[in-house]
Amino acid sequence: MTQPFSLLPLLELMQTRTDEATRQLGQLIAAEQNQRSRLQMLEQYREEYAQRLREATQQGVTRMILRNYQDFLARIDEAVEQQKAAVENSERSTKAGKEHWQAQNKQLKAIDTLSQRHDARERYRENKQDQKLQDEFSTRKYGIREDSDS
Repeated sequence: MTQPFSLLPLLELMQTRTDEATRQLGQLIAAEQNQRSRLQMLEQYREEYAQRLREATQQGVTRMILRNYQDFLARIDEAVEQQKAAVENSERSTKAGKEHWQAQNKQLKAIDTLSQRHDARERYRENKQDQKLQDEFSTRKYGIREDSDS
């Protein structure tokens, strides 16, 4: 008799891969949120510093102090641009992670569907075989009664 075929090991493997993809996607989403938070902090700090410059300018400042404010604002602007690039990179990573998770999930569902169909076919085959045995038993039992009745 042949060994029964089972999709269970493959199903378990795909579940493990899907779980890992889910975990990775969670990390990517958290990293993206962290990058966005950093960007928001930098933009807020830049706005606060620009407000200080406006206030200082109204009160009158030397060229050297004005130049220091402007240089520092330029550095903040550079940091903001770098952080925007980090956010965009993180968004791309999250998108790729989501696509990977979706692919893993799709494969898991496909294997699960195949497994369910296989199990249904096996149950059908077993039920058919059981019915055949019951029919044979009934036929023999009925056949024996006929012999004893004569």
